[in-house]
This record gives sequence, C-alpha cells and structure tokens, in this order.
Amino acid sequence: MAIISKCLFPVAGYGTRFLPVTKAIPKEMLPILAKPLIQYGVEEAMSAGIYAIAMVTSKHKGAIKEYFQPHPEIEASVAGTSKQSSLIEINNAIAKCEFNYIQQPQQQGLGHAIYTGQPLIGNESFAVILPDDLCINDGASVLEQMCELHQQHPDCCIVAIEEVPIDEVDKYGIIDGELLGNSNTVYRVDNMLEKPTPQDAPTNLAIIGRYILTAEIFTVLAKTKADNKGEIQITDALMTLAKTGKVIAYKFQGRRFDCGSVKGFIAANTILAKENM
Repeated sequence: MAIISKCLFPVAGYGTRFLPVTKAIPKEMLPILAKPLIQYGVEEAMSAGIYAIAMVTSKHKGAIKEYFQPHPEIEASVAGTSKQSSLIEINNAIAKCEFNYIQQPQQQGLGHAIYTGQPLIGNESFAVILPDDLCINDGASVLEQMCELHQQHPDCCIVAIEEVPIDEVDKYGIIDGELLGNSNTVYRVDNMLEKPTPQDAPTNLAIIGRYILTAEIFTVLAKTKADNKGEIQITDALMTLAKTGKVIAYKFQGRRFDCGSVKGFIAANTILAKENM
C-alpha cells in the first residue's frame, strides 16, 4: 500500500496581494475566523494521517515557526478559563506533528519552492498544500481523498482540480485529459497550460493548491527551465510527466476558497462566520 507520510508547505512568498499588512505578517498567518490559514492546512494534512510537516519558508516568515511551538506564558495566562479551549487544536498539532523548515533564498516560482524542499522530503512520494487555498469538507478532506486515490495510482502525480469560470482560467494552471474508466472525477492528464487566455484554454478545469507528487518530480524540476519571468513552474514539470502518462487530475469533493485574494479571504470569513457563529 502506497502511504504518504510527508506534506510540503511552500510558504516563502511575499504575499503582495495583501500589502501592506504582509510587510510584517506572513499571509499564511492571516486568520479565517480566529485560526490562521496555515493551521487549516496542517490540520488537513493530519486528517490524511500525515504528521511530518516540511515548510519551505524565508527569513521573513519567523512567525510561522513560532506559531508551531509551545507558548508557556499564554498557556499559563488562560489556564482554567474559558479561553483555554482555544488552544486545544493548535497544541494538538504541535504535539503530534514533526515540523521541519528550510529557507528558499529567492522566490522563483512554485516549482523552485518545491525543489528547494527536497532535503526535507527525500526519495519518496509526498503531498503539497498551498494554504492560500482553504478547502472545507463535511466528510473526508481533499488531501484524504487524494491519498486514497494515490493508493490506486502510486506511480503517478495527482493534482486537485475544480471547474472555474472561463474568464478566470488565466489565474490558474489548466488541464486537459480523458476520464479514467467509469469515473467522472478522475482524469488522465495529457495537456497542461499555465495561466492560458480564455481563447487558448483547452478546458476550464483548474489546478488548485493540493498535490501528491512522486519523487521523480525532483529529477524533472532539476531540468525544467525558467519561464520568461525567471520562475520555474510546477505545471511545466508536471507536463513532462504527463507526456508519459504519469499525471492524474482529481475533481475533489468539497468547497474551496481562494484566500490568496482579498475577495476570497473575505468570502471565507463571511461564509464560515455565518455557519459557525
């Protein structure tokens, strides 16, 4: 049985869409209700039985590392009060997970960030969560669903996809492919385009921030050329593997909020507040 035991979080970006607050606060620490985005991502990894957390970070993201450490002073100040329960989930993550960090010296695209994380991953398949994409589920989490699919296709990379309006395809990596068997949610990918125009997009099936990648991706990324912006795109590396039939796209069950944008961040807070408060 193919088991995923490590999850990589590329969290070194500047978060420029949230300036000026991201001058001092990592965008991954922005809260949905009272919990930061990065914690939602770690809890999703835990839901899939993954407790080895690898973070590709930068010298400006010390708050993330501090967050996943005990804080005896705060814990003592709320001990025995109603506020003590607010720390249960984060303390559970701190106790159960092993957190490791590596710095990405320059932000050169998602592919470069993932390649930077190789020393923390080693030679095994692994998950990737982009905490900008907040995924909410009543049942199994998106990553849990993908790990189950990985057991059926252990030699393939898997990307999570959802349908987006055609006029928004230029914000995403877009896939094309054929449905596998009798499934209406699993595709064998034969084409991928990074942020195509609506006229050039083969479909409206957009890759969102959940991946399961085989160790082979590191070999491919080492040979992947930077684009005209000087960035190494994970989409380009995956396209290399797709040509050999080694990439699957999965239309997941659940709701996704694009919290990397102010609009999506506000929507997530508004909707979840109505449902939970």
